[in-house]
Parts: sequence; structure tokens; C-alpha cells
Amino acid sequence: MAKNYESEITRFLQDLKQQRPNLESEQKEGRARLWDKTIDPELVEGFKAGTVPQKPYVYQTED
Repeated sequence: MAKNYESEITRFLQDLKQQRPNLESEQKEGRARLWDKTIDPELVEGFKAGTVPQKPYVYQTED
């Protein structure tokens, strides 16, 4: 491939970043809002303690 080749997707992303220079900061802000959360260890332990073990074959009756 030629060294100066740019795919359509690369050109599209470059154009998009030029049109919206704050795009990356908006993406980071959205990620922080949805995914970057602190987890309460006590709450996690409570969830683990509240689980019921599943039987090997869940559809088998007790007969």
C-alpha cells in the first residue's frame, strides 16, 4: 500500500474532529457519567450473600 493512502473512514473521522473539536471531551464526559463509578464493597458483599445457588438442571422437578 502507498504510504500516503488514507481510508474513507480515516478521512471521515478527521473531518468529524475538525467540525466538532470538543468531540473527544464529550465522549470522555459521557463515559464518566455512565461507566466510571465507584463501587461500594459492602453493597457488593450484600449482593453476593443474597444469591441462591442454582441447581445443576433447573428444569428438573422435585418429585
